[in-house]
Amino acid sequence: MNALAALLPAVPPVLGWAVHARWLHGRLTTARRDPLTGLWTRDAFTCRARRLLRDPRAVVVLADVDHFKQVNDTHGHAAGDVLLTTIAARLAHGAGTGGVVGRLGGDEFAAVVIDRDDTAADRLHTLARILARPVDSTPAVHTTVSLGWVRAVDHPGEDLSALLRRADEAMYAAKRSGRSGSRRARLGRLLGSVAGRRSGRRGAA
Repeated sequence: MNALAALLPAVPPVLGWAVHARWLHGRLTTARRDPLTGLWTRDAFTCRARRLLRDPRAVVVLADVDHFKQVNDTHGHAAGDVLLTTIAARLAHGAGTGGVVGRLGGDEFAAVVIDRDDTAADRLHTLARILARPVDSTPAVHTTVSLGWVRAVDHPGEDLSALLRRADEAMYAAKRSGRSGSRRARLGRLLGSVAGRRSGRRGAA
């Protein structure tokens, strides 16, 4: 009984620290989330993506909105924000619970997904079409989304930054190939035989 009585005064401080720790964890998690889209920020994405790259089935994806500045200039920043949040939600859904998606900045997004059943190509083609669908709340906004992707296993020893640069090259190849056509979604993949990298663009550190 005496021992129990001696412990009772310590209970409130212990509970207080538990509540504080939980609050602090929530604040840190919030700080790692992009305030507009709710996706991971660049640093938080990088940390989680590096862990996923330990899996040889990992696929690195890069995406951005084509002519996003024109959307802001024509329809206003509010419409641009709605477009970004919609694309972010679609990307997060496409990546699934086992993947990670981040907003690298502006209209540029990145993801790492695990291709467990060797269907990445089909899934990403489907995702590209979904990303190109008009936003229900702003049907007047018409744009396209370009994707580039690369399998980590095709480039052994390369880190996240290098793989993002390769996905970036694939994405811009998709942009170039789509400019003369009327497709609403563009998708590119960079194979191991392609060595060129766009100068001046950096992946996550």
